[in-house]
Amino acid sequence: MKIAVFIDRDGTICKDVHYMRSPEQFELLPGAAEGIKLLNELDVKVIVATNQSGVARGYFTEADLQKIHERMIEELSKRGARIDAIYYCPHHPNDDCDCRKPKVGMLKQAARDFGLELGKCFIIGDKKLDVETGRNAGCTSILIPSSETEPGIGVDHVMANLHEAAKLIAKETHE
Repeated sequence: MKIAVFIDRDGTICKDVHYMRSPEQFELLPGAAEGIKLLNELDVKVIVATNQSGVARGYFTEADLQKIHERMIEELSKRGARIDAIYYCPHHPNDDCDCRKPKVGMLKQAARDFGLELGKCFIIGDKKLDVETGRNAGCTSILIPSSETEPGIGVDHVMANLHEAAKLIAKETHE
């Protein structure tokens, strides 16, 4: 079985712009590309798992979201980093779908697609729901705190940025 690192997009890979609507708003966070590149070197799958309810709310289309993700891939590629897959939930929080974090539909789909053992995987994010998603799926959770991080989260690890999180994963997976 392969392992993966699931990464939240907004606030973890890129600056959290409330309902990012266009590729021009995309801005990589410090340490993001370096962290993803290190994960690539570890030969683990790097998978983005992101809630994007702005689609259901009519703030942007799935085509707009695709352009934002293309920009993310391009910016990471310029720095020698790559994403293996992107899963997103386009639904409204009230839709009660199985894919919206903290539910684990996106992670389970990735596990089926890539032959992953979720109990050996990691999830990195900046919010309580990312940590809860990890807990619900049996993944090790790593929090990168932001100004919007809720206190009192039962997380496995807290790291300063994605690069520091990747170093921790490198250590834990090669012990």
